[in-house]
Amino acid sequence: MFGSLGGAFRPTFAAFGGRAWRIAWRMSKTRKANVRKRLREVDSVIDTLVASGVECKQLELAKALPKEHEMLPRDKYTTFSRTASKHRKSVHKVPHFTKRPIPRTTPAGF
Repeated sequence: MFGSLGGAFRPTFAAFGGRAWRIAWRMSKTRKANVRKRLREVDSVIDTLVASGVECKQLELAKALPKEHEMLPRDKYTTFSRTASKHRKSVHKVPHFTKRPIPRTTPAGF
């Protein structure tokens, strides 16, 4: 009736939680470039607010964070995870990672 059930609508192996083939195991060059671009855009917004003379507590906290070019690749492309091995998890495995802020600092010791 439906042929071989291949393509985007094929069923996934239940032992993998149903999401094994949908999430790549590493980030592509374009995804990494897009992460860097989003970080630079946030940096430019912070710089614009600082230049405008606005003062608030959150802006002071944002100024203390490292800029994109000061961050290590490990901090750009991975995030802290209590459950992951070595306590690091690739950013693209976080749900809605393009909509959530990427933490620029990690807990002490990680």
